[in-house]
Amino acid sequence: MNRQRLSHIGSALLSLLLFALSIWAITQELQKYHIREVWKSLAAISTSHLLLAVGLTSVNYIVLTGYDTLAVRYIRHPLPYPKTALVAVISYAISNSVGLALLSGSTIRYRFYRPWDLSIAQIAQIIAFCNWSFWLGLFAVGGVLFLIEPVEVPALLHLPVTSVHPIGVIFSLVVISYLFISILSKKPLRVGRLTIPHLPINLCLAQIAITSLDWSLAAAVLYVLLPASVPISYPGFFGIYLLAQIAGIISNVPGGLGVFETVMLLLLSPPISSAELFGALLAYRGIYYFLPLSLAALLLGLYEIRRRF
Repeated sequence: MNRQRLSHIGSALLSLLLFALSIWAITQELQKYHIREVWKSLAAISTSHLLLAVGLTSVNYIVLTGYDTLAVRYIRHPLPYPKTALVAVISYAISNSVGLALLSGSTIRYRFYRPWDLSIAQIAQIIAFCNWSFWLGLFAVGGVLFLIEPVEVPALLHLPVTSVHPIGVIFSLVVISYLFISILSKKPLRVGRLTIPHLPINLCLAQIAITSLDWSLAAAVLYVLLPASVPISYPGFFGIYLLAQIAGIISNVPGGLGVFETVMLLLLSPPISSAELFGALLAYRGIYYFLPLSLAALLLGLYEIRRRF
């Protein structure tokens, strides 16, 4: 009984910590820029493009709910879609901005799924499924784009390659190998300490479709915020966006803040002036990170209040 009580207290404290981190992340975002800089940078972006970016972000978060929907199907413990959607939206909105995605996302999923009669082992399977889905989608779209659009790698990243073409080859081989293994074997794949869950081929394809669409929409949010005169196609921009996101993920900085922007500036200037790109990146941060984070913090707070009363 005491252990159960301590478990509930610990879970509540972790939830409150995540809530506090969300508020902190919002505050940090707002303190980085002077109000005059914000208005000057954003003034060049049309209202229609801002609304389109908000719409794409909303669609993107609807797609993100597919991660947890597929995960509960994978563990054969179906839950109503509103429940899995709530967990997915809060989890991804907070982990995207706060960082430490494995810790923050796992804590949120435990906080929600445990009272819904999922065992710790099942929750661990969901977490593994969602995290692998994230990387699988990155490998799938990155493998294709880096082969089609071999972007030059900035020296700042200190990678042993000058082009993303070899990375595209590696990513493609990972995805193809994963699909073959899923067809030929019914056991989880173990790579060192990493265990990749086995999925039926139809679930694998659904997983790749959802995660690829997720990455495509995320890139589209920033693309529509760029100046209309930008001399770059969406596929070309998408490859640059993925490389910048990979750099941000490797840095482990919350939301890749600063790292992502630096890589984008290095690869998109001078075709796009720094001032114009700054406005687009600032709007992107506000729409894709700040708005979902604010909503997630509110939903998490309301959920905790409802549980208490």
